[in-house]
Formats: sequence, C-alpha cells, structure tokens
Amino acid sequence: MPHGELPSLQRPRYGSHTGRSNQGDSDLASMEPTPQGHLLRNHHPAFPHQSAIVDDERLSAEEMDERRRQNIAYEYLCHLEEAKRWMEVCLVEELPPTTELEEGLRNGVYLAKLAKFFAPKMVSEKKIYDVEQTRYKKSGLHFRHTDNTVQWLRAMESIGLPKIFYPETTDVYDRKNIPRMIYCIHALSLYLFKLGLAPQIQDLLGKVDFTEEEISNMRKELDKYGIQMPAFSKIGGILANELSVDEAALHAAVIAINEAVEKRIAEQTIVTLRNPNAVLTLVDDHLAQEYQKELWEAKKRKEENARLKNSCISEEERDAYEELLTQAEIQDGINKVNRLAAVDHINAVIREGDPEKTLLALQKPEAQLPAVYPFAAAMYQHELFNLQNQNAMNYVAHEELLIAVEMLSAVALLNQALKTNDLVSVQNQLRSPTIGFNNLDEAYVERYANALLTIKLEALSQGQDSLSWNEIQNCIDMVNFQIQEENDRIVAVGYINEAIDEGNPLKTLDTLLLPTAKIRNVNPDYAQHYQDVLYQAKSQKLRDSESASNVLWLDEIQQAVDEANMDKDRAEKWVTLVIDVNQFLERRKPSDTLSVLTSSSLDANDIIPECANEYYDALLKAKEQKSQNVSGEGSWLKCTLQDQYEYYYNIDSKESSWKMPEDASLKQSWLLGKDIEAFWKGYKQRKAYSCRQQMFIDNLASIVKIQSWFRMSSARKSYLSRLQFFRDHRNEIVKIQSLLRANKARDDYKTLVGSENPPLTVIRKFVHLLDQSDLDFQEELEVARLREEVVTKIRANQQLEKDLNLMDIKIGLLVKNRITLQDVISHSKKLDKKKGGEMQILNNTENQGIKSLSKERRKTLETYQQLFYLLQTNPLYLAKLIFQMPQNKSTKFMDTVIFTLYNYASNQREEYLLLKLFKTALEEEIKSKVDQVQDIVTGNPTVIKMVVSFNRGARGQNTLRELLAPVVKEIINDKSLIINTNPVDVYKAWVNQLETQTGEASKLPYDVTTEQALTYPEVKNKLEASIENLRRVTDKVLNSIISSLDLLPYGLRYIAKVLKNSIHEKFPDATEDELLKIVGNLLYYRYMNPAIVAPDGFDIIDMTAGGQINPDQRRNLGSVAKVLQHAASNKLFEGENEHLSSMNNYLSETYQEFRKYFQEACNVAEPEEKFNMDKYTDVVTVSKPVIYISIEEIISTHSLLLEHQDAIAPDKNDSLNELLELLGEVPSVESFIGEGAVDPNDPNKENTLSQLSKTEISLSLTSKYDLQDGEAIDGQSLMIKTKKLIIDVIRNQPGNTLTEILETPATPQQDLDHTKDMLSRAIIDSRTPEEMKHSQFMIEDAQLPLEQKKRKIQRNLRTLEQTGHVSSKDKYQDIINEIAKDIRNQRIYRKLRKAELSKLQQTLKGLNEKAAFYAEQINYYDTYIKTCLDNLNRKNTRRSIKLDGKGEPKGPKRAKPVKYTAARLHEKGVLLGIDDLQTNQFKNVMFDIISTEDVGIFEVRAKFLGVEMEKVQLNIQDLLQLQYEGVAVMKMFDKVKVNVNLLIYLLNKKFYGK
Repeated sequence: MPHGELPSLQRPRYGSHTGRSNQGDSDLASMEPTPQGHLLRNHHPAFPHQSAIVDDERLSAEEMDERRRQNIAYEYLCHLEEAKRWMEVCLVEELPPTTELEEGLRNGVYLAKLAKFFAPKMVSEKKIYDVEQTRYKKSGLHFRHTDNTVQWLRAMESIGLPKIFYPETTDVYDRKNIPRMIYCIHALSLYLFKLGLAPQIQDLLGKVDFTEEEISNMRKELDKYGIQMPAFSKIGGILANELSVDEAALHAAVIAINEAVEKRIAEQTIVTLRNPNAVLTLVDDHLAQEYQKELWEAKKRKEENARLKNSCISEEERDAYEELLTQAEIQDGINKVNRLAAVDHINAVIREGDPEKTLLALQKPEAQLPAVYPFAAAMYQHELFNLQNQNAMNYVAHEELLIAVEMLSAVALLNQALKTNDLVSVQNQLRSPTIGFNNLDEAYVERYANALLTIKLEALSQGQDSLSWNEIQNCIDMVNFQIQEENDRIVAVGYINEAIDEGNPLKTLDTLLLPTAKIRNVNPDYAQHYQDVLYQAKSQKLRDSESASNVLWLDEIQQAVDEANMDKDRAEKWVTLVIDVNQFLERRKPSDTLSVLTSSSLDANDIIPECANEYYDALLKAKEQKSQNVSGEGSWLKCTLQDQYEYYYNIDSKESSWKMPEDASLKQSWLLGKDIEAFWKGYKQRKAYSCRQQMFIDNLASIVKIQSWFRMSSARKSYLSRLQFFRDHRNEIVKIQSLLRANKARDDYKTLVGSENPPLTVIRKFVHLLDQSDLDFQEELEVARLREEVVTKIRANQQLEKDLNLMDIKIGLLVKNRITLQDVISHSKKLDKKKGGEMQILNNTENQGIKSLSKERRKTLETYQQLFYLLQTNPLYLAKLIFQMPQNKSTKFMDTVIFTLYNYASNQREEYLLLKLFKTALEEEIKSKVDQVQDIVTGNPTVIKMVVSFNRGARGQNTLRELLAPVVKEIINDKSLIINTNPVDVYKAWVNQLETQTGEASKLPYDVTTEQALTYPEVKNKLEASIENLRRVTDKVLNSIISSLDLLPYGLRYIAKVLKNSIHEKFPDATEDELLKIVGNLLYYRYMNPAIVAPDGFDIIDMTAGGQINPDQRRNLGSVAKVLQHAASNKLFEGENEHLSSMNNYLSETYQEFRKYFQEACNVAEPEEKFNMDKYTDVVTVSKPVIYISIEEIISTHSLLLEHQDAIAPDKNDSLNELLELLGEVPSVESFIGEGAVDPNDPNKENTLSQLSKTEISLSLTSKYDLQDGEAIDGQSLMIKTKKLIIDVIRNQPGNTLTEILETPATPQQDLDHTKDMLSRAIIDSRTPEEMKHSQFMIEDAQLPLEQKKRKIQRNLRTLEQTGHVSSKDKYQDIINEIAKDIRNQRIYRKLRKAELSKLQQTLKGLNEKAAFYAEQINYYDTYIKTCLDNLNRKNTRRSIKLDGKGEPKGPKRAKPVKYTAARLHEKGVLLGIDDLQTNQFKNVMFDIISTEDVGIFEVRAKFLGVEMEKVQLNIQDLLQLQYEGVAVMKMFDKVKVNVNLLIYLLNKKFYGK
C-alpha cells in the first residue's frame, strides 16, 4: 500500500473521547499532516489518558496557549517535587506535600535547616527562629521569620554559590516569586553535589502524576506571579561558565551585541556573541548570518514596541533596555536559530537513511527534543522517514518532531519492557502520560499488560522485533471489547436471576434467549422445565452455607439448561420403555421379552437371554397385581425424574408436557418406569453379588499376593515421600533448628536471671552484654545534653516568671500613679535582656576564669567538683546545713542550690540521691524539731514543704492533672450542680428568689443566724439537696483518687513511708490511726487539696479564652475539698458545722477508704531497690555526673559551708573540712571568672558583675578519694576490680568453674584472642569522651597479659576470702553471682536510660512551650507600655482606652461605624480564619463595627453576600483582660477566630485615635 493511502493514526484532542476507526502497519507513517504540514502537540505528561497528536483539526491560538501554560504548570510541579525530595534526604525530615510546599517554605525554617546542613558553622539550630514552627502554626508568619531566609542566603554566599541564582527575601516571605526560590534550590543542589556535600537531585519530569485540578490551581498561581518561569534546564551551564558573573561586564557585553546587530555585520555580531562576559551558550560560528538576521528582527520589533509605549515619556525617564535586547532575549534568539538548524539537519539525515546518524541528530541539545534511546534507533529512522514522506514538502517541522519523538520513545520503552517480560514495568509504561493511548482504563492496566506480553511473543516468533503504536492500540481495544462482552453477560445473568425469582417461565425463557447471555441449546418448548431446574439449582445454592454468592452464574445457568435438555431425552426413553413393556405384556407374547428389554434404555449387557421367561413372569405378575384395583383408565402416563420433576405423555395423541394438563386422567393399570426400574435394579444387584463372590473364591491366592504387594508399595512410597519432604523443606528445617537453639539460649538466659547460683558456662555466653557500644556512648551523651538543656531551661523559666510577676506589680503601680513609667521601662529592658539570653559568660573571660588552662585554676575547679560530689552523695552535710539557716533563707537555698545540685532529679541517679537527702533531712528535722506527733500537722516542716513543692512542680504536675482533671472538669461543667452548705447563704438566696419572682419586697428578715435559717423548711430542703449532691460528687473525686494510686509519684510515696516510720520510731506509742493521719496530711491535704480547690492555679484544667471559674463552681470544689479533708483526718462535723452532722457516717466510711489508701501508698520499695543503686554505682557508671550551676550559687554554697563548718563537720579529719581548706576563702565574682573580665572604670561595674554572677557553668563531679593501686582498697572496691579481670579472662578461656580456668594454662590462640580484644577496647577508649572513660586503675588492669590477669585474680580472691566476701569452698560462686547480677542490671540500666531519654525530651518540649508563653507575655507588656507612652505624650486629645472602663470618650457624638471585609481583616492579621469557609470566600463576608452609647462597648455585625447573619457585642475591658491573661486568639460568633492583640489595636486606631 503506498504511503499516501495508509490509514491515518487518529489521536483525539484533549477532552475528546473518540477512538480510532482504522489501523495501519506503521505509526508515524500513518499520521496525516495539517494543511501547514505540522503535527500539533496537544497533551502533557500530567494527563495520561489524553492524546498528543491531532490530524483532523488544528488547535486555536488560545487553546495552544492554554495547553502551553498547563505544560509549564506541570513542569513546575515536577521541579517542586524534585526540590522537596532532595531537601527531605538532606534534612532527614518530612516536608509538606508538593502542592503545599510553597506555603510551607515561606517561614524560612526549612531553608535555615538546609543552611545548617551544608554550612553548620554559619547556622546553628539556636539561630533558627521558631525552629519547631510552634509560633507559625499558632499565629502564622512573623516578621522575624525573614531572619531564617537571610541566614539561608548568607550560608549560600559563604560556600560560593553565584548570586545570579539568589531570590529576594520578599520573594519568599511575601510570596512574590516562589519559582525563583525553587530555581535557587535546584542550583544549590547541583552546586553542593559538585562539591561532594549533598546527593544529586532527581529528575522527575514525566515520572510523577498530578491531578488536573492540582495542575490548574498551580497554573492560576503562576499567572498571579506574572513572571517568566526560570530556565531550570540551564542551571548546569550557568554554574559551569558563570560562577563569577561581573554585572558591569555583562552589561557591557550585551550593549556590544546590540551595537553589532545594529550594524548588520554578521562577522562582528558573532564575535560579540562569543564574548564570555555575555554568558551565552550554544553559539555556532556557522550560523552567524542566521543569528544576525534573527536578532536584528527581534531588536526592530522591540524598538517599535518601545516607540509606541514611550511616545508620551520623556527621554530621561526611559530605560535603555526598553529598546535593547537583554541577555535572555539574545539567548532566546540563539536557541531559536539553533533549533531551526538542528531540525534541518535532522531532516537531512532522515533522508540519508542511516539510523545512527539520525539518533545522533535527535540527541543534540540544540534540537530541544525529548530523550531518545539508542536501542530504538532503527525505529526512529523508519517512522520518521515515513512521516517525512507523508509531508508534501518532504520536511518534518519541529512541532511534529517533538510529538513524534516523544511518542516513539514511549513506545520504545514499552517494547523494551515487553521484551524482558517485566509485567510491572509494562504496566508503568502503559500509564506513562507521553504514550497517549485511547480508551485506556487504569483499572484494567494489568490485563492490557498480559495481553501485550502474549502478542509480543507471537510477534517475536514471526520475526518481528517490536510492536507498533497501532498494534498496541489494537490490543487495548481488543481487551476493552472483551471486557465489554463480559460486562454485558454479567448484566444478562442478573436479568436471568431476576426472572427465576419471579417464577415466570416465559420471562425466564426470554432472558435465556438474550444474545448477550450466549446460552446454548435453549428450546422454547421447555420453558417450564427450565424454570423448575433453574429455580431448584438456585434454591440449593442458597441452602449451601459455603457458597460465596446467592446468584446463579453463567456456567451454572448453562449447566442447568443442559441438564433440562437431558431430562427431556431421558423422559422420552422411559416413556418408550413403559409403552413397549406394557404392550407386549398385554399381547402375552413371552418371545418378545428379550427384544423389548434390549431395545430399551436398560443396559443390553445386563440382559441374560436364559432368564427371558423369568423376566416375563415377574413383569406379568406385577402388572396383574396393579390392574386389580383400577376403576377408571386414562391415556396419560406420568414419569418422575430425579424424584422432583414430573413429565406427562399422552399415548393416544403423542402429546407431552412438564406440568399436568387440565382434565387429564392417568393410565393406572400400566407398569410405570419406576416399577420396571425397581424390579430390574433388584434382580441385577442380586446377580452381581453372586458373581463377585464366586470370583473371589476362584482367585484367593492371587488376591493374597496383590494385597502383600500393595502394602509393600505403600510403605516404600511413604518413605520416599518423607525423604522428599525433608529435601523440599530444608529452609524450614533450618529454621526449626534455629528455633531450638534460640530456646536453648532462652533457657540459659532464664538460668542467668532466675537461678540463685548460675553456672560459669552460662555466664560466659552473656558477658558480651557488659560491653559498652557506640550507641551506649551516644545515648549517654544525648542524656547529658538534654539534662543540661532541661536544667538550664527550668532555671531560665523560673527567672522569667519572677521577673514577669514583678512587671505585673510595677504596671499595677503605674496605673495607681505610685511609680513612674520610666521604672517600668527600665525593668522591661532588663527583662528583654534576660529573654535574649544575655546571661552568658563574656568571651574575653574565657582564658581567665575558673575553667582557664592553668594549673592553679584547674586545681580549684577540680576541688569544687569534688566538693559538690561529696555534698551530692553524702546527704548528711546538706541536711544539717538546711537546719542551721533561718527558714526563709533555707527555703531559697533549697529552691535554687539544692535542686540545681541534683539537676531537678532529671535522671535515676539524681532522683535517688535527692530522695536520700529528703529522707536524711526529714529524719533530722523530726529528731531535732518535732516534740509532739501533731507538730507535723499543725506546723510547717521545711522538708515536707520542699517535698510537696518539688512533686507538684513540673515532675508531678502531669500526675495531678491525670488524677484530678477528669472529675474536676465534670464538676465545673455541670451547670446544674449547686452545692451550698451554709444555711445563712441558702436562706438569703431563697429570699432573693422570692423577691425576684413576686416583684415585691419580702417580709422575711434578711439578716439571720444559722439556727434561725434552719427553722425554715425551704432552707432545710435546699440544704439536704446540696448535701446529697455533695456526697455524690465527693464519691467521684474519692474514687478517682483511690483508683489512681499508681499515678502518685514514687518520691512522694517514699517520703510518706519515711515520715510514718520516723514518727513511729520517735513516738513508739503512737497508734496506727495517728500515723496514717499524718500520712494523709502529706498526701491529701498538702499535695492534692489545693489542686482541687484551685485547679486553675495548678494547671489541672485548661481555661478557655476569657474563661474563669465562677464563684458557684469555686464553692462546689471547696465543699468537696472540705469533706475530703475532714475524712482524711477522721474529723467529724461538729460545733459550727453541726448542720452537716448527717454526713458524719459518710465521713467515717470515707476515712476507712482513705486509711487503706494511705497504707498502700506507704508500701513501696526502698530507693536502692527501685533505682537499682548503691554507693558503688558511680564506680561502674559509664559517664561522670554533671551539674549546671551558676557562679553566684557556687559562691553562696561555699560561703554557707564556711559559716556553718563547725556544725556540719565537727570532726577535723572530715573530708569536707579537707576540701574547704584546699579552697580557702570565698572568692569574689570577679576573681572567680578572671581578673580583667570587667572594666574597672565601668560605672556599671556592679550591675555587670551581678549579671555575670548568674552565668551557669558545668561541673563534672568526681570523687577526690578514687581508688588507686597503691592505696588501701576496701573489700567492695576490690570485688569490682576482680570482677573486671574475671570477665576479661572467661571471655577468651572456657571452663566449667572459675578454679578450673585459673589453674589451666591458656593456649597460644587464647592469648592471641585476648590481646586482640584488649586492642579493640583500647581503640574504643581512645574515641570515648573524657567524661565517659573508665577509672585509671581499670585501664591499667586491662593492659595486663592473660596469665598475669589470672595470677592477680588469684591474689585478689585470697584477699577477698580473708575479708569474708568469697569462699573457695563453693569455687568462688559469690563473685560469679555478682557478675550475673551486673549483666542483669546492665539490661535494666539501658532500658531505664531509654525511658529517661524519652522523659527528658517530653520535659524539654513542655519547658519550651512555657518559655514561648512567657515570650508572648513579654510582647504584650511591651505593647502595653508603648500605649501608655503614647497616651502620656498625646496633648489635647482623648485617651486611647480608659483603664478602669468608666471614662467616656470626649466629643459631641459617637464615632462613625467602621466596615471591613473578612479578606481585608485577614490581610491585617486581625482575622485568622472562619470555620467551614475557604480563604477565597472571605471577600464575600463584611463586618460592621459600631461604637454603642455605652463607653467601651462595640457591636459587630456579620454579613455574607450582603445578608446580615449574626451580631455580637465586644467589651474593650474584656479584650484587655484576655490580652493580659495571654490569650492570643478568641472566637466571635463561635466560628470566627481573631487575634486579640490586633483587634484591640484596630479599635484603638479607629475609635480612640487622633
């Protein structure tokens, strides 16, 4: 067939649903050109179901432009996805979805984190504003977010990325040009990849799918920018050639090009284009004339446009580049010429017919074509040659090439996937948006792939290497046709099932005859029987419990139809048999017996001729018996098939029917089919049995042999099957063996954990658990870092809170004119400094302070570290010190120094030591200051107060909240709950109610006594109702407390136990009830009761904006707390509470509940057991303890120790006295941080020193009395050293007992293994941070050879045996048990460390949130002070806002109403959002703000599309209260979220301004 007659390849336009009507052998050869000879590009990878080439109709200019913009939007989305994935890899953090990425990058947080990734010295995490984005999520963008973008730009500048790529800060923050930022990220990724600092960014163009809606939305966003999309593809060239572009040189080069173009001398123009400063790429000297022509025409067009535009603009105001070509425009001209030349070259090589040359021409970048694949070179040549020949001008334009190459590349990839039989790859290629198949349904892509694989195999067998586009499309259409047929048959099956259910045979017949059903062999005469058989089949399927469906499917229907047809044949055969048998019996001809029976449906082989007479006699006898009782005779025979279907036959008229005809009478004297069949079956069975029996008798020997052979064969088959089974399941068998070994290891571990004396062989298997891995060191360092942050943050928050409280007082005094505004401003500046973190030590003191590198300073630092270690680990010193100071001084000392010394119990060790201090101090206080049992209750013991304060702080706050919050919220939210147990108040409320209802003054007296009030029945009734409510609510609170014993902090329970035991020890006669009352005073009255009375003050509940607990709610909570307080102390209602005596029984019952609760609360383990600690724990701990303490606190502690030295350490040889003697006198702040740290001439020297005294430093606590070889070593420390040595030995030398190992010489291999292990340990120790290294004696012991270690172990064991620590009689089992205990504790310690990490992270998060809250408070104070300043400076104008709310604005009339759209308020930041309303709808919402006659009251009316919806009143005083309480966001109309601060500012400006 000639090319001109080939059928066209029709690919519908975007949005079309037409398919192809004709197919051809070639793809591109069959595409008909448009009248201009061009193929139109008409699709995009984003639309996999749309096509790419049209030949029936050209697109209009508007449609082409629309498609181009869609393409640009899709490509930009791909670049966004590329940037997102690259940043996620760099940051190891998930970024927002692609469609939300632009908005997510505006705050600069992710950009700053990226800067920290590639320039960590420039950007640290602390420098990133709002690093967790908490403020951004809460309040949106803040101007300080621009700092993050600036840091990113500076970081890129520091690594040398050319500034040609940089966006402006406003491009990011104000979203003026986000594509520029994404372009910069792409350039940065390539630059970092070349530097080896980051992975390469992916190319995802055409590999990711977006919905049409997402692409359209992005296109609209890009239209809003109104900018030219950056050339992402040119980033590499710019980086390669222009990393240091000189702006002036570039400008000069562009001017020179314009002048050369104007001269119209091609040789000169090409020289200027070759100027490196012009930054132009792909300049070809052979195309000089074409460049000259194209650039000259472009310049003339631009000059003409500029002339039209600037006709009314003066010469001075014109821009030079309005008439000159810019660098980008010049590059565009070059690209256009290059493209045309490349297309000419491609057409030329296509005509030559060399596939390799064609491939090279298509790959040239100047052609600007999609990627091509070398393996498909022949296909490109063949198809493009056919396409070229179809064109009248024998030329393929660029647009046609673009579409053709893109489609051919997709077809090539699909053929490659088919060739490798990769089903998944085939499916992906079919989904490829570039291939553009018609009618391709994503749901059936797997089926398409399977069909294509089959067709591909057939084509290969016929010598065809690849499938054409048309052949693939044919396959898709074929599969679609098959799917359509299947769907039609499913519909037909549904119709058939509906007809069966209706029971209408004719309708069932019609559905069976449907062409789409394709049911075979349907006979219209059998309609009734079809209905019966199908109905029976469906009923049986319904009764089948295992059936997955209640519908008959196609194969079941066909089977039923075939069965019905067979029933007809069987019925006719039986009718023939019945007629023949009965007729020959009536004729009484025995000779016909054999002929009749053998011609019937009976098996002729079963008929025995010798028995013909017997057959005849038996049948005749049966017929005569049946004919005796027949009174009437008809002509119809009835045949029952399968015991359920009845068939009727008229022997006279030869009619038949599947249902009984009307007025039909049966022929009753004839033998029917069932009679003949029953007779025959019986006879045949008897005959078969006798024959079988005779055969067994005749062949008995053979039967025995067969049975023997069969048994042998079965046994052998079973054996071979078993053997094969093992071979087939080798992997499973290995797993089972592994499981058995694991069980053995588990048993060994159980022995290690549970056995009293675990054997040495078991210990050897687990000694590796004592090794410290890199992960252990990392976790230790992370724990240390988090502890430092937590302690520092706690102290900073405490200081901020104190300063904020002081600021509250000063602002209050300002209002009352008792201080000047300047005092408040001064304190505010001080607060800003503290918030800004200026409490850091100055850099110039680094080499002069206590941490400077001098021997004397180092010795002082070590002594302080040893002093605080001694104070931390020996609680007796601090316990005595606390009681040597006045109470007010000791409380401050405990709140600062002591909690700092124990890092606020931030880990297990420090919590253990702090509890030991509490215990020692409490025992000391009870011993020295408590004279009676009740003194603990009536007084205010220092230690009790400190314990409660500590456990109610950050550590116990969550516990209290979890324990009390649900029930307290229930009480507060119960609006109907009224508990008033004061008879006088009840009486007055009753009187007020009467007066309100009647409108008349009551004649009852208003002031009455309790006794008088109780004389009124109404008061008694109300009081009883309140008591009943009180009892009910108290039960809920009590149940919540008692059921939550496990939530009580362990430290609080342990101190309760110590308190009880100490009181009992000092007062042995005290009863159990008296002791439990004291415990109750601690646990309930001091710890829980205040939180019940004032839940808002203890952060038990969250208060809503403007919300507070009203007096009724407060009274309800107070009443519950009062009852529980009486119950906990077993105190009844008497005296002035006599009216509540009806609750005394309830109090007694509640006390019994509390009594059990207090007893259980005291039932806790000792800290040593709870935390697995003892006094030797620090010796084996990986890292040294670290505290973070201020210089002021160090000096204060030193001073107090010297002041009370005699009372604390009366023994002159005490370790504390030795350390204090080494330290000498108390240093000053200046000497502590280094002389010269502060300028002596500084007039603010004292303030500076005071500020520096609050500088925190870290102290790594160490014991002065460490173990040394030459010193006397006690038994416990020697035990630790010996255990370390034993572990090193048994790791390399096996044995059943320790004695056996020590007495057996080591082999050379064991010595070598030991040496390698020690070298590995030395390498690990060299990488270990200094504070986490082992003691010196352990390092020295580890370096000994194996035999020397064994000798040293023997010496140590003899010493330990003399001290009674071990015994040789049990082969030193005691030390083996100690090693087993260390292994078990190591696992526990790791588990506790992970829990501590999690707890520290959670604590730090809460502290950061609190710090953020304080920061907002500070911002509020700053705004408030500014307002005060404005009011003071304003002359002859009214005040902005009256602070007491009683003043009235001056002026003769009210201010005019103010109107704003929601969109405008959203821009101002006043409105944050409206529930259930998108941002683009805000323009339809109008708010009218009207000042009412009441001062400070505003009415806000909301309108939607001009229709008034709701209105609400705002009180300026309420807004100020919200602002003061730190509520940043409130709701109006229950759905409009507004910024409180900005709303106040708006009201000030519009109604109280000048």
